[in-house]
Amino acid sequence: MAKTPTEDDKRRPRGKAQETAVWILMGMLILGLGGFGVTSFSGGVKKIGSVGSTDISTDDYARALRSQVSALSQQIGKQLSMQEALSFGIDKQVIQSVINRAALDNEAQRAGLSVGDDVVAAEIMKMDSFKGASGTFDREAYRMTLDRNRLSEAEFEANLRHDISRELLQGAVGGGFAAPKPMTDTLYNWVAERRGFSMLRLTEADLAVPVAEPTDAELKAHYDAHIDRFTKPEAKRITYAALLPDAIAKDQPVDEAALKKLYDDRIAEFVVPERRIVDRLVFPDQASAEAAKAKLDAGTTFEALVAERGLTLDAIDQGDLSKADLGAAGDAVFATAEGGVAGPLDSDLGPALYRVNGVLAAEETSFDAARETLATELQTDAARKVISDRVEEIDDLLAGGATLEDLAKEAGLALATVDHVPGQQGDSAIEGYQAFRTAADAVQQDDFPEAIVLDDGGLVALRLDEVVPSAPIPFDEAKDKVAEDWRKEAVAKALAARAAEIKAALEGGAKIGSFGIVDVTPETARTGTVAGAPDTLVPDVFKLAEGAVEVVSGDGFTAVVQLDKIMPAATEGEDAAALKASLEAQAGQAISQDAFAAYTAALAAEAGITLDQAAINAVHTSLP
Repeated sequence: MAKTPTEDDKRRPRGKAQETAVWILMGMLILGLGGFGVTSFSGGVKKIGSVGSTDISTDDYARALRSQVSALSQQIGKQLSMQEALSFGIDKQVIQSVINRAALDNEAQRAGLSVGDDVVAAEIMKMDSFKGASGTFDREAYRMTLDRNRLSEAEFEANLRHDISRELLQGAVGGGFAAPKPMTDTLYNWVAERRGFSMLRLTEADLAVPVAEPTDAELKAHYDAHIDRFTKPEAKRITYAALLPDAIAKDQPVDEAALKKLYDDRIAEFVVPERRIVDRLVFPDQASAEAAKAKLDAGTTFEALVAERGLTLDAIDQGDLSKADLGAAGDAVFATAEGGVAGPLDSDLGPALYRVNGVLAAEETSFDAARETLATELQTDAARKVISDRVEEIDDLLAGGATLEDLAKEAGLALATVDHVPGQQGDSAIEGYQAFRTAADAVQQDDFPEAIVLDDGGLVALRLDEVVPSAPIPFDEAKDKVAEDWRKEAVAKALAARAAEIKAALEGGAKIGSFGIVDVTPETARTGTVAGAPDTLVPDVFKLAEGAVEVVSGDGFTAVVQLDKIMPAATEGEDAAALKASLEAQAGQAISQDAFAAYTAALAAEAGITLDQAAINAVHTSLP
């Protein structure tokens, strides 16, 4: 049978507002279902262990494990199998997580900590997962959601009661911590320091004597000294037969009526209304929003207002929105000039200030202008359909003993050969397909070719002809690459020597400006960057004493840097107060989390932990 690609389908990019909405929904679902109810683990063993008198059920462990695998898959952009996830040690993390939950449940039970039915009911009524079309709690939606997740109402409510009890316990243990003032002052003084520096970038043009052209003997010596740079890795020589959509798309007929319908169906792509790029800063009430606007009008920066709310600019970035997207705030926002702030205005989250960061004019692409693009899409889709209809035919030919050469001759597939290095994406077009690379990595000498469906709808079958051993590229063949590498190294050495001369002159009292054009950075934070410079530049600058000179080097980069000024952290002002408050909150939260982690670990150790490895292995085996 044909293989299908294992990599994720390509995703359409989301706007900031859409992405935020998705994460809010995910958060509500996680809160609403409390980490349980996605699926049920069935088997004779009911628990994987216990903490004290509280059991850790196989269902709880299986659901937590699948949830963590799903999260890791999203993070790396590829759906992981359970075995792949276990190779990352994800089971150890999940086991620790369920042990911590059980330890808290065990302590809550020992202490008699629980919540009443009214609290549980109030939480359920607030969950969006259980709301109907009217936006209020719907009994039928509640029942159906639990049925889909294989949970009874009693199970869900008991688990929710435990969740709330754990939160109460966590709040009691982790609340009330404050970072010591000396600690936050030290953090603030370090974070808020600034540096001003001058930088003289050196290029080959700054050399008094140009780098001479290398002799053949010098090139050969460089080749021999760095033979690893000019060695081909071991590769698999693979013959493949492919049928790709792009190869046959141009031969597919185009229906003019279908083109016009496709244009009309996607008119929103071709007729785009005027938009605004906006930040939205939401406040808890109208009074707070009006007070913030008054401060803004009095000279406070918008960034300072954002910091006061404990937010970042990324968190309030709404992307580009149309007037309709902005709802009731649309008219006022669109009447505000670029760089201005509108509001307070109503939003779906409360009163808000809107900053207009950009004005995007309306765009319209006519049918005639879009025709070629749409025709290519239709032809490519038709080509995919043609190929899809031929997969079984190709499979049958291969199963009947046809060779790849037969496929090229009898079925019109393109035949080619490639030297594929396992684990790498080569320069050939076919190696751009993940499904091909996966199959090429796995193929063995005597494997029979199979039809592999590619992610663009094409298909390929491949055969391993031989393993080409690692070997140096012959000097004559690699000579151009050797010359390029030699020259790069020679220029870097010459620039380093010139930089050392300039450094010595500056330390002797010379002015940096006398050696060329100087880039001056009047002020930068530790997180600052300089275009075209290595990431080590700013950290290196922060290590210098005032007036000190240093040579900074990187790949294709050489510069002489002189520290002009050390600017201590500001002690007054709204920005300073906001940063101090943010650091104090972060430090306090970190202390609280550490204290709670230590408390949980102590609870588990005191109650006693037992784990059944056979039951854990059974869960791993049961999950795909």
